[in-house]
Amino acid sequence: MRKKIVAGNWKMNNDAAQAEALIDAIINKKPDTSTKVVIAPPFVSLQAAVAQTRGTNIIVAAQNMHQAENGAYTGEISVNMLKGINVNTVILGHSERRAYFGETNALLAEKVNTALNHNLTVIFCFGEELADRQTGSHFEVVERQLREGLFHISESDWSNIVLAYEPVWAIGTGETASPEQAQEMHEFIRTLLRNNIGSKIAEDTSILYGGSVKPDNASEIFSKPDVDGGLIGGASLKADDFVGIIKGMA
Repeated sequence: MRKKIVAGNWKMNNDAAQAEALIDAIINKKPDTSTKVVIAPPFVSLQAAVAQTRGTNIIVAAQNMHQAENGAYTGEISVNMLKGINVNTVILGHSERRAYFGETNALLAEKVNTALNHNLTVIFCFGEELADRQTGSHFEVVERQLREGLFHISESDWSNIVLAYEPVWAIGTGETASPEQAQEMHEFIRTLLRNNIGSKIAEDTSILYGGSVKPDNASEIFSKPDVDGGLIGGASLKADDFVGIIKGMA
């Protein structure tokens, strides 16, 4: 049975003190729930976040990692650096990494390989631009991102994969895909998995929706049969909003 997940991607927000205060508020306000709760602070706050959330059921994730094990890659973070501070989950392929830092499907396939080789859980992001949606090529774009970035892995590795569909036109814009649009794409993705990987993996893989989820629309989006939770951006920076979204998963 696939897991229900709400993950907060803090992006380049919150200094050390702000991160500590936000985590403390989430811990105090979060309902007792079977929903998996993930937070992804900036790199500089990861170690402190792991210590602060110890004994809770909150999982700390990194927002990115380099594909190489080590080397002369100034400013980059390796998989072993993450594992060394007990971070075992990483977000890969976020639309901002693709758009601003030129991350290609081929590069992401390398990053996925490195993460899986070290038994990390990967939250793999993908989704179409507004132009893709307007021209009706959104299904084709999503399928290509999945095939080129992820479909090479072994069946056994799928247990460490969480998918996160993010319609890029609905990130940070205030626009949100309707619950019906979200379900349509999530159903397409699950069918793609079923036809190419197998029915069990299709049924067991969690598919998150990432695109301006808020407390007031979370329950409607999460009620759709193929939507297993959300990858939350801006709303994860306010404890009340993030907790409200978690409650919408119930």
